[in-house]
Amino acid sequence: MMPRKLGVWTAVLALVSLASTAAAAKTRPKTAPAAIPTTPAAAITPARFPVEKHTLGNGLVVLLHEDHSVPAVTFWQWYRVGSRNESPGITGISHVFEHMMFNGSKSVPPKEYDRVIESNGGTSNAFTDRDMTAYDEDIASSRLEVLFRLDSDRMRGLLLGPEQMKSEMEVVKEERRLHVDNDIAGLLIGWMTDLEHLQRAQLVDYFRTYYAPNNCILVLTGDFDSRAALALITKSFGDIPAQPPPPPPATGEPPQTAERRAEVRYPAENVSFDVGYKAPGAASDDAWVLDILDSILGDGESSRLHRALIYDQGLALEAGSFFRSRLASTLFEFFVEMKPGKSAREGEAALDQVVDRLVKDGPTERELEKAKNLLEAGLVKSLKTNNGAGEELGFYEHVFGDYRTLYRTVDRYRRISIEDCRRVARAVFVPERRTVVELVPTPVGERKP
Repeated sequence: MMPRKLGVWTAVLALVSLASTAAAAKTRPKTAPAAIPTTPAAAITPARFPVEKHTLGNGLVVLLHEDHSVPAVTFWQWYRVGSRNESPGITGISHVFEHMMFNGSKSVPPKEYDRVIESNGGTSNAFTDRDMTAYDEDIASSRLEVLFRLDSDRMRGLLLGPEQMKSEMEVVKEERRLHVDNDIAGLLIGWMTDLEHLQRAQLVDYFRTYYAPNNCILVLTGDFDSRAALALITKSFGDIPAQPPPPPPATGEPPQTAERRAEVRYPAENVSFDVGYKAPGAASDDAWVLDILDSILGDGESSRLHRALIYDQGLALEAGSFFRSRLASTLFEFFVEMKPGKSAREGEAALDQVVDRLVKDGPTERELEKAKNLLEAGLVKSLKTNNGAGEELGFYEHVFGDYRTLYRTVDRYRRISIEDCRRVARAVFVPERRTVVELVPTPVGERKP
């Protein structure tokens, strides 16, 4: 999270940060008890999952994983930039580029990118996060040259003229309005006042700084020959000039010594609330333990939160948790949507009971084993598809600094003990280091922070 002034501003930012990720938790696939794996997943090794890594002369990192199961490929481009790189006045600019990247480049006219991809039987997508902005395409392996031509052209020279800016900014601002109306979206989309005053010069500077080859990871997975693909990537991307390394984001903020609370009034059907606890980033070994705690507390119908708040006490319609490793310190988050007539106070009390019990006693042996199996099975399943493999490789290379961390993941989970879970739960789930945000439903058309 970017450092900001304390007070109401901090509370609002905490709200936004919480809700953006809690929304992901709310829509995350739920796992029924019967579907839970009961045995460990097979080890992920370089022999079973081979990857080549190359770095071009301009600093562009290239990861290649061949899989000839089907005649198709997935191509990911991971740019090391997200909302944490933004500064006051340009919030949402990272997300703006997620749109601008599809609206024309030096040799590709506006709207042509999607048309060419689709006419070649492919699909494209993108997402913006706090630490990264990523773009991916799925396409027939015979169309690699077309794909590289399009993607290298937009890295080389994206169109950032008044026409492109006007059309895409209207789309982004409408997204912001929709999120404000329907959920408390995060600063990934940006403050409306910043979006309305964003200047072309700011876009040009941001693109030059962060959309450089030395700030990007390319991941190609699927049906291709690595030597031929690397030659084609080098031909397409190798002559794009590197830029000076981007400035490090200002990630420090004052230690939180007291609970923070905020109340937001928005159109909604039911009362809901988010609770976010300060948590360490990916560099900490405790982040692996938090993955386990996230699974135990909030993943699926057999999770502690689901059982306690939905089944046993009948208080909530939704109850879950969300944690994902980040480059810097992050949040371990809880999201609860109450049943009609139930208050946030009741939900908080029930949530605190669940968390306090875990802090005191830790998980059971069965819960710990179940969580490990779920996490391992999920990773193995993801690696079985071109898109999933590309996403995992890019994420590990970016967040952990080395894709080979992937090979050590199962072992890292396997070594976690009940005492590790207790220790990390005690360190993270501290009431003085949490932020609580309640959404109070209001009639349609009324929005008051």
